Order: sequence, then structure tokens, then C-alpha cells
Amino acid sequence: MAPVSRRRLITAGALSTAGAAWAGLSDSWAARFIRGRVAEFGQEVPAAPHTPTPAAWHDNAITMAWLGHATVLINFYGVRILTDPVLFPRIGVDVGIGSIGPLRLVQCALTPEALPEIDLVLVSHAHFDHLDTPSLAALRGRPAAVMAPSTSDLLPRRYYSSVEELRWDTSTRVKTRHGDVLVHAIEVRHWGARIQRDTHRGYGGWVVEREGKRLLIGGDTAHTDAFRAHRRHGPFEAAVMPIGAYNPWITNHCTPEQAVTMADAAGARLFVPVHHQSFSLSREPVREPIERTEAMLDAERGRLALREIGETLVVPA
Repeated sequence: MAPVSRRRLITAGALSTAGAAWAGLSDSWAARFIRGRVAEFGQEVPAAPHTPTPAAWHDNAITMAWLGHATVLINFYGVRILTDPVLFPRIGVDVGIGSIGPLRLVQCALTPEALPEIDLVLVSHAHFDHLDTPSLAALRGRPAAVMAPSTSDLLPRRYYSSVEELRWDTSTRVKTRHGDVLVHAIEVRHWGARIQRDTHRGYGGWVVEREGKRLLIGGDTAHTDAFRAHRRHGPFEAAVMPIGAYNPWITNHCTPEQAVTMADAAGARLFVPVHHQSFSLSREPVREPIERTEAMLDAERGRLALREIGETLVVPA
């Protein structure tokens, strides 16, 4: 190997120093990302405050558990549904031995091994905190996948019983070994790019129907009047709505008050808040979204469900 010149060493050292200064001082997204990852070195992730027991759930009810972020495990009269599965300690680019991205604030309430066999997985859009390829590769069973438009190419190579993309206002009947589920794609206000430039990818929310009962799953959304039109697909036993990451991303994420207003417009009986307490993706304090939601629904006793990661709800008949 040829010797490295003194000039080249000095240049490399200067560049390294400049790079460290930029990463430490710049307010750019890339610099803040690097600082965030460095700050996480050696950090322990606490366990979820609650652990669901899906093996004990009855198939003659609608049972839901919030596993963290936008991941909800649902037993819908025997059909096991999982929304936007994100199960591992980090989200971000999958490099084969793990993901490069933000570390969880709280562990997922269930490991992939502790999940039941999944019949249907719903993926609302391609953002790394909603379409996590290691999680999608780790699901048990042979699930059907219903996804936003132009996202199925991101699915990891494994066996799915079926894969279908749905545009807004289109439906599909998914046949599973535990029965059929009707899935309808609904309009929300968000964006779908996996990376900054692939803006062709879609996004949306879902109405899921079985045995004459319906759930509304809002995906990611900013405030929109579209939920008033979604009322025609109800009535809804519950609305699963995002309540976090609004500061400063208010153009793409709703406030807790807006989330409740949209669920009200759709006519949902119960309110299930998600997209909070799991990752540090924005600037509002970690507990602020749920505290604001609690204040918004304080007068409606019993309507707010699943406040803490791992909690389980059996929807009243």
C-alpha cells in the first residue's frame, strides 16, 4: 500500500473536524438526525407498561391492543388484523443487520414471536415508521396484505396469501381462513413518499367491516373535512386516530383536538389514539398528545380507549 501523504492526512483531519462541527451545530434535518442517533448510543429502551395476551382473546368479540406507534392488533370476530406493523427497536433504512433510524422510547408491547398468526395486515403508506420491512418480514402466518397505491413493491420477500393495493373509495373483500373482511380505502390528508423524490406513492386510511360491525383506521392524517364524508360508511364501533407529531409537522399530522373532531365527524363511538409515546419524531413533549386528548374527551366518560402502550380494549357489544 502506498504511503499516505502528510497533506492528505491534514486535509482529512480538517474535513473530519468540519463535519463534526456541522453535525453538532447545524439545524438541518441531516445534522439533527445524526445528533439524535449519537445521543441514543447505549440507551436502554424500557418495556411497555402493559403486555397484551392475544391467546386469551375470544373470537366472538372485537378486541384491540395498541402495541405502539400506529401498530394495533385487532381480533375482529376471529380474524387477526395488524395495522402498520413496527415491531423492532428502530425504524429506518434496513441494512440487513438492523435499521438505521430513530430508537423507540418504549418497547413494542409484543415481540414478533408473541404475536398470533396474522390474517390481514393493513399498510397505510410508505413512510419508514409505518411500512417497516423487517416487521413485515417477521409476521407469523400467511397474511393477506392490503396497502396504499404504489407501495407493494416494498414488501419483503415472504409468503403473503394475497397482496392488493387500494385507491381511495375502492373496496376489496379479503378471504382469510377465519372468515371474510371487507376493506374500504378512505381519503386522508398526508403524503406517501418513501424517500423525498418518489412522490408517486399513495397513502390513505381504512374502513374495516365484518359481521355488520365497522372500524375506522385513520392512518396518518392532518386535519381534513374528508372524515365528514366517511360517516356514510359507518356507524363505527371505534376510530383509530393519530394524535402526535404535529409540531412542527402540522401540514401532515393533526393535533389531538383535530383528531377527535374528525372522529366525531365520522360518527365513531370509541376513540383510540395512536402515533404517540413511541418515537421522538417531532418537538412536542412526549406526554402532551395524550394529555390534550384526555382533556378534549374529559366530558365523555368511557369514550377514550388505549391510553398507554400495550393496553387492551374489548369493544362493548
